[in-house]
Amino acid sequence: MHARESNPGESRRLALNIRRKIIEMSASPTGVHIGGSISISDLLAVLYAEVLRRPSDREALHRDHLILSKGQASAALYAALASTGAIPEAECATYAQAGSRLGGHPMKRLPGVDFSTGALGHGLPIGLGVALAGRRFGHDKRSFVILGDGELQEGANWEAAMAASHHGADNLTAIVDRNEWQISGRTEDCLSLEPLADKWSSFGWRTLTIDGHDHDQIRTALGKPSEAGRPTAVIARTVKAHLVPGLHDTKRSHSATLDRPARERALRALEEVRT
Repeated sequence: MHARESNPGESRRLALNIRRKIIEMSASPTGVHIGGSISISDLLAVLYAEVLRRPSDREALHRDHLILSKGQASAALYAALASTGAIPEAECATYAQAGSRLGGHPMKRLPGVDFSTGALGHGLPIGLGVALAGRRFGHDKRSFVILGDGELQEGANWEAAMAASHHGADNLTAIVDRNEWQISGRTEDCLSLEPLADKWSSFGWRTLTIDGHDHDQIRTALGKPSEAGRPTAVIARTVKAHLVPGLHDTKRSHSATLDRPARERALRALEEVRT
């Protein structure tokens, strides 16, 4: 499988732009899943800047697919699509408005969105199907699925994990956004997931645990060739609403509307850190 050229500066600029757009969309009166959108910003930035090949070109048979299983983080995906030219940047201002293409969960009418998602637990089975279909028809493609950690309490994920290992789907990568929160509270208080890495490994996956905000670690985990005959699980340790004042690592960041002063504070904080 072909790899794209590494460009660390581009991925960092893209991450900052994704975060900015998420904060701007948080003006929506319907609220934005700020915490879980911000926590995957660095993952999306490296994927779109350095890893994915032609993800928004539906006519390309030899391309990579990204499936956002945790569809509630759609603001992050829209920000990435806008920042890479797949959709107009101005369209982000229509987030969750009547008639907009940018719903609270992504729908496949958008370029770069192959499947409507957000019914949690279904993204990994879909990603497995994409990976197996690509292999069946001889298409050089990789299938990436971004999962929420709370989402792993859904049994369909583990059925897909077992099937992926059985079928040797080495062109499938599951990326777990391990921010340790779900809508009801801390994941470990609601239904413990640990030892999470051991669970994936026991299902026959090559398993990596990384800092989900460190671009070098993300790049190494997602850019390296797959291990023949084994799917890859990347457990990305992240922080919900990373860098956002007042919402950093809190349950209240799960879904929120930010007024103008709060948005301005958040944007200033992002500019100061620039990670």
